[in-house]
Amino acid sequence: MAFLRQMVLAFSMASLMVLAMPLSLAAQTTPAAKPPAQSQAAPPAPGQQAYTLPPGKLAKAIALSRIRNILDIAGSIWGIVFLWLLLATGAWAAIERWAERRSVRRWVQGAGFFCVFFLLSALASLPLDLAGNHYERAYGISVQGWPGWFGDLGKALGLTLVFGTAILLLFNWIVRRWPRRYWLVAWSVTIPILLLVMFVEPVLIEPLFDSFQPLAHPNPVLVEQLEKVVARTGTAIPPSRMFLMKASAKTNGLNAYVSGIGATKRIVVWDTTAGRIPNDEILFIFGHETGHYVLHHIWKGLAGTIAGLFFVYWACAALAAWMVRRFGPAWSVTDLSSRTGFVVLLFVVSIAGFLLEPVSNAFSRHFEHQADVYGQEAIHGIVSDPQKTAVAAFNDLGRAWLEEPNPNPFIEFWLYSHPSTEQRANFAAHYDPWKNGGHGKYFAK
Repeated sequence: MAFLRQMVLAFSMASLMVLAMPLSLAAQTTPAAKPPAQSQAAPPAPGQQAYTLPPGKLAKAIALSRIRNILDIAGSIWGIVFLWLLLATGAWAAIERWAERRSVRRWVQGAGFFCVFFLLSALASLPLDLAGNHYERAYGISVQGWPGWFGDLGKALGLTLVFGTAILLLFNWIVRRWPRRYWLVAWSVTIPILLLVMFVEPVLIEPLFDSFQPLAHPNPVLVEQLEKVVARTGTAIPPSRMFLMKASAKTNGLNAYVSGIGATKRIVVWDTTAGRIPNDEILFIFGHETGHYVLHHIWKGLAGTIAGLFFVYWACAALAAWMVRRFGPAWSVTDLSSRTGFVVLLFVVSIAGFLLEPVSNAFSRHFEHQADVYGQEAIHGIVSDPQKTAVAAFNDLGRAWLEEPNPNPFIEFWLYSHPSTEQRANFAAHYDPWKNGGHGKYFAK
């Protein structure tokens, strides 16, 4: 669960571009006591889909996909409307006056104001969050009980109140200290915040929500096979940085991912994945995740985010200043340096984040496709048939998460951070650069 990163990055104005890109792909393995099985899915004939669902699951996938899309879009729009409503009604100004009566210290006033900000935001989003979890449970994706779900929600909120409030206090101070060029200073401060969050999340945040253990303990055979991919790709991920996450207490979904940077970089395989699909599919998943690092997607994404945020911050600062001049009297806002004025800035940033979501997702889909190619090439010579392995992995992934085979093109353009499962499986089924003695894009052999 990435609640903290979403909240901290969103309200520190740092989640507008490519950094929101998830670098994960679902997968699973056979039990350690069994020899690694080989995938049996065959490439489809021309005109046939590579990713298919039985009729019953197909109907559920289509229905659940529509629910997810509605909740996703509604959540983004409601977040913007919520900020506007409390501005238009003068509620934020009233909360600021309340905070000022609580203490004479500015930082205490600001802490109180922003804590209320996060609490109200959490309450506003709670109905949609409840609906989303209800449907995930109803369709058999989530198995987490409501007490556990609320417990995770409470942890995320507590972390947000501490770290999110500190970040907003910092940015609000920057606006007061440099009223004309605050956007430039905020942009420069955002960079180390992004790096810090990426570095500490695997070791400080993720363990608060899930349990981890070394992957070698329950599945040494899988670790031995993963080391073959490590050797082929030249990545420095030793067995000590391979972990098994206990996801089965919360979900039936499949996943494996790489997180962290530098000394915190590690590969994580969900326990729902290990034991439910063959080990060769796990190797493909690992190859895909390794591709994000070898192809420098994290750093390219970070560079794109930093460059994009320079212009986004500048544009948002100009638009927020205009809004204060145009609507300030009605909203009880005199300038952006006040706490209510800072909410105007957050309101503008929220709009920018929503409108730029397709840009972020377009970059993400491009990186994910490259990682798919890399993953398929990375297991060449290690598994018997990379095509069959990749196609089988995508089918297992799609069926576990009830992914719709043919999503609406506009929805895919706006909301999808990965290509559709059908596109990925179809490409994998027909990608054979080794035919007639050829070689892959990323490997000479």
